Order: sequence, then structure tokens, then C-alpha cells
Amino acid sequence: MDKDYKGSFKWIVGSQYFLYFGVLGIFLPYFNLYCYHLGFSGFQIGALSALRSVALVLFALVWSALADHFQIRKPIYILCSFISTAIWVFYLYTVDFWVMLVITFFYGIFYSPIISFLEAFTMDVLGKGKKSYGKIRVWGSISFILTVIILGKIIDLYSINIILILILTGSILQAVISTRIPDIQIEKQGAFSLKAKALLKRRVIIFLFSAFLMLVSHGTYYGFFSIHLDNLGYESTFIGITWALASISEIFVMVNSEKIFKRFSLENVLVFSFMIAALRWFTLFIARSPIVIMISQISHAVTYGTFHMASILYIDFLTPDDAKTLGQAINNAVTYGLGMMVGFFMSGYLYESMGSFVLFMISGFIALAGGILLRMAQMMEFHSL
Repeated sequence: MDKDYKGSFKWIVGSQYFLYFGVLGIFLPYFNLYCYHLGFSGFQIGALSALRSVALVLFALVWSALADHFQIRKPIYILCSFISTAIWVFYLYTVDFWVMLVITFFYGIFYSPIISFLEAFTMDVLGKGKKSYGKIRVWGSISFILTVIILGKIIDLYSINIILILILTGSILQAVISTRIPDIQIEKQGAFSLKAKALLKRRVIIFLFSAFLMLVSHGTYYGFFSIHLDNLGYESTFIGITWALASISEIFVMVNSEKIFKRFSLENVLVFSFMIAALRWFTLFIARSPIVIMISQISHAVTYGTFHMASILYIDFLTPDDAKTLGQAINNAVTYGLGMMVGFFMSGYLYESMGSFVLFMISGFIALAGGILLRMAQMMEFHSL
């Protein structure tokens, strides 16, 4: 690929990360809080979040299998970007839980493949320089930071309802620019079904199950962290700052991704990320001080930053060339789909009876279990060599 074209493709992919995570910077900290202010119960909030994750599990795999089998990744990416944006409009016209549940399901159908497709596009554009993935992905973190800081102040001044319009605006921009995404064709080297079977190997399954536990442990954080802080008496501005601090911390590891993965193996980075995640959730179980809460957010550099990058690179390493989209989709579906779904359902179901403090303690033990499982699997594989 010509260097100039490759450079322009990097900017296009970087802009997609910027807009995708800018929208996510509105959605993650504030959509559940918006639902909470509408009077929805913890179970209802958990159900909405979980249904979104169910759609991610089911339909990301369908879209990805179609994309790899027929080599139509770019057309599907554009289609899903535009249709999911159009469906979001319906949130502007209702505050009824059951109607929002239906909207969430159909929105999830088309929103589901966007991030896994974007990861696959990025791997294609980077080619042999995949360890520098963080330098492109960091644009998403920068956008997330700017969004949560600015939006927290806007919500304090106006109303949390403004998030619906802002998400729509960001989604429209992303959909328009998606038409410029690179369409790199991978030469088929055999039957797609045979290549896809490589994802059923024991090494892949153990990794995916461990990663599933990692994201289950994040269910309380993504579903109830903002509500947790709101109940402690913190304002939206502080809530936005804590989310921003988490993303600021991940920038350091992303811009240094190439150095990190040259020095440490992917497996060791993954296990370390699990251990720090357990420590982070145990800290939130006892923390009430704003300083301690903000310090715990810095560990997001590891619990999300290094874990996410290592996961993307690890599944790319384990997946054949002409099943890359499916590989990323399965990783995304099992973790951010199935893992988050279980995490949201669990935290939503237990929130009313246990409260968010106890939920963070449970999350700590889940993350710890995932790290131990992955380390044991590595030791068994090493001794079998």
C-alpha cells in the first residue's frame, strides 16, 4: 500500500475512533443516569444495558460472518452506521421503559458490528506495524476525555436530556465519514468455515472465557458508577472529571503501546491487567473520598488500556487472515457483548438489595478469578511444551 494512501487511511480510521468514543463518552457516563432521573429502577436500567449487549453478541457475529464470507465489510459498516443513527432518533420521542426497550433492541442490531469492524479496519491499515495500534486508538481516548469534561458542566447548567441530541449529532458525523473508510480486500486462502474453526482452539476459548469474566466485573462500573457517585452526593461535573481521568490515564499506555508489547508478552500484560482490575474494584468497595475515587480511576490505564490493546492484538494473532473480522467480532461479542450483558443483569438485579458498594466487591472477586484462570492456563501450556 502506498505510504500516502496509508497515511490518509490512518487519519480516516482515527476520526472514526474519535467520533465513536466521543459518542460513547456521552452514552456511558450519562445515559443510565438519564434513565435513573426518569425514575427507572435499577433492574430496568440493568435490563436496558443488558439488552444492548445481547444485540451485540448476536448480531455482531452475523454481520461479521457475512462481511468475511462475501468480502463486504465496508458496505455493511456504512449501512449499520447510518441505520443505527436513524433509529436513535426515536429516543427523542419517548420516556416509556417498554418503548425504550424496543428501540434499544433494534438500535443494537445495527450498532453492534461497528467497533469490531473498526478494529479489523485498523489491523488492515497498520499491516506489519500492528503493535503501534495504540497510536491510532488514542484518538478515541482523547475524544472521550474532552466529551465527559465538557458535558458534565453542560448538564449541570442545563439538563441531562441534552445527551440525546448530542449523541445523535456525533452519530451523524461518524456515519458520513464512514463512507471514506478503507476497503482492503484480503485474498482468500481456503474455505472460510475452515479458517473460522481456528477460533475453537482451547487457547482461544480459555482466553475468551477469561476476558468474559473481566467484562462481567466491569458491569457495575459501566452500569452504575455514575449513579454510585450521584448517590454519594457528587455533581455531574465531578462525575465527568472521574470518567475523563480514567481516559487520560489510558492515553499514556496507548501512545507507548509499541514499547510495552516489545518488552512484555501479550499474556503477561493480560494477567497483570486482571490483577489491577481486582484491586480497582476492591478500592471502590471502600472508597468514599473524592481523592481515593480519582486515584482508583487512574488504574483504568491498565484495566481498560493495556487489557483492551492486548486483547485486540492477541485475537488478531490467533485468527487466520481471511477471518479477521469474525475474530474481532467474537472477541467483542464475548467480552463487551456477553460479558457486559451478564455484568449488567447481575448488577441491575442485585443493586436494589445490595447497593453499589457490595457490587464492586463482587466485581473484584470476578476479575481476580479471570486472572487466575488465565495464568493457570498459561502455566499448563508451558509445561505441556
